[in-house]
Amino acid sequence: MTSQDLKTLLDYHYWARDRVLAALEPLTSEQYTRDLGSSFRSVRDTVVHVYSADWIWYQRWRGESPSERIKGDAFPDLPGLRDAWQTLEGQVRAHVASLDADGIERVMEYRLLNGLPCATPFWQMLQHVVNHGTYHRGQVTTMLRQLGAAPPKDVDLIVFYRER
Repeated sequence: MTSQDLKTLLDYHYWARDRVLAALEPLTSEQYTRDLGSSFRSVRDTVVHVYSADWIWYQRWRGESPSERIKGDAFPDLPGLRDAWQTLEGQVRAHVASLDADGIERVMEYRLLNGLPCATPFWQMLQHVVNHGTYHRGQVTTMLRQLGAAPPKDVDLIVFYRER
């Protein structure tokens, strides 16, 4: 995996995130936080989970190992989440831009949320971040349909490539 490959995956990740967040803007506060019985009970809790995972992985890349996820109520509204995520995006992009080939291949040691030790090459962790976001974006799309709201614009990877 090259530096450019990783940057392209990040471009996709944030492009898709922005499409999902745009689809959430019309939701009322009640719709945003309504318990829909999904893996994470509400739209808010699901998108905060994705943000939280991105944040946890970034902390691991910095040598920290958080022991807790960020909870949904840490971001009671969409603008607060969007602002925090855009800040994190800048940090992630700067980190990835700073890596040379050895850094991309480097096996990083960290602890899982439960404290167990783990070690993974950086490039696999970044691929996981993007794949994890894709999984939960699909859940949010279903949740929007359950609410009777419009789904996001297409977030398929091939659509991203075509639009580039």
